[in-house]
Amino acid sequence: MKTLRLGLLAPIVGLLAGLFVAGGAWARPPVWIVRDKDSELVLFGSVHILPPGMDWRPPALAKALTDADDVWFELPIDPATEAETARLAAERGMLAPDQSLFKLLPPAEARRLVRVAGKYDADLGVLDRLKPWLADIALSAAAYKKVGADGQDGVERAVAASVPPTAQRRAFETARAQIEILAGASQAEQLASLSQTLQEMEEKPDEYERLLRAWMAGDLKALDAEALAPLRKASPAIFRRLVTDRNVSWTRTLDERLKGHGKTVVVVGMGHLIGPDGVPARLRALGYQVEGP
Repeated sequence: MKTLRLGLLAPIVGLLAGLFVAGGAWARPPVWIVRDKDSELVLFGSVHILPPGMDWRPPALAKALTDADDVWFELPIDPATEAETARLAAERGMLAPDQSLFKLLPPAEARRLVRVAGKYDADLGVLDRLKPWLADIALSAAAYKKVGADGQDGVERAVAASVPPTAQRRAFETARAQIEILAGASQAEQLASLSQTLQEMEEKPDEYERLLRAWMAGDLKALDAEALAPLRKASPAIFRRLVTDRNVSWTRTLDERLKGHGKTVVVVGMGHLIGPDGVPARLRALGYQVEGP
C-alpha cells in the first residue's frame, strides 16, 4: 500500500503468460498527453509491483522517455530512498511493547487475521508487533511474494532504468512524507483499512488478476470500482490522505512545470490518474488540453 492499494493477489502466475505476454492479444495501459505551445507532458499510471514477464510498455511511453527533459516519480528510485523508507517504517510502524495487534482488532477480525496469515504464509508473531498500517503493507507483501510478484519487476524500476542520462530525475515526495501519510492516520482509520485488506484477501482471491486485466485494457471504470472504491468506502480519511490530497499537490506542481518549456514524463500509481479527482481531470479543469481516456 506504498501509494495506492491496487487490490490483493491471487495464485495467477500460471495464467500470466497466456493473459499478458503471448501474441499481442492484449492492449497496453493508457497514457495521457498534455500539450501547450512549448511543453509536452506524458502521464503514465503504474502498478508498483508486477509478476515477471509482462509485456506492458506502451509505445507512446517509450517514445516519450527517449525525448524527455525530465522524468518524475512519486519517490526517488534509488537505494538511499529504499533504505530510508525501511528505516522510517520500522521507526514509525512498531507497536509499544505492551500492545498487540490482535488485541486492537475485534475478535472476529483477529480470527480472520489468523486465517489470512496462514493462507499467505505471513508470520503471526511479526504481525502482532506491527501497527495496523504496517501490518496492512506486510500482508500485501506476503500476498505478492506468494505468487512471485516483486517490486523488482514493477513499472518504476523498469522506467527508471530507461531514463536517458540527459534527463533530470525528479520526485514529488520524500520517503518521510510517504511514511507520514500512512503512519499519521488515526488508529481507527488504520484498523478500518486493515479490515478491508483482510476481507479482500480472504474473499476475493482473483482480485489481482482482475486489476491487471483492467490496467492492461485501460478499463478505468473497472479500476475505480476495484481499486479506489473499497478504500474510499472503508476509510474516507485515509483515501483523502493517500489519493486526493496528493493529486491536488501533484497537479499544482505539474501546472508550474507546464508554465515552463520542454518534455516531461510522469510515472505515478494508476489510481492517481483515474476518475474526476485524478490528475488528468484536474489538469483539464485548469484549461489544459489532455489527450487520453
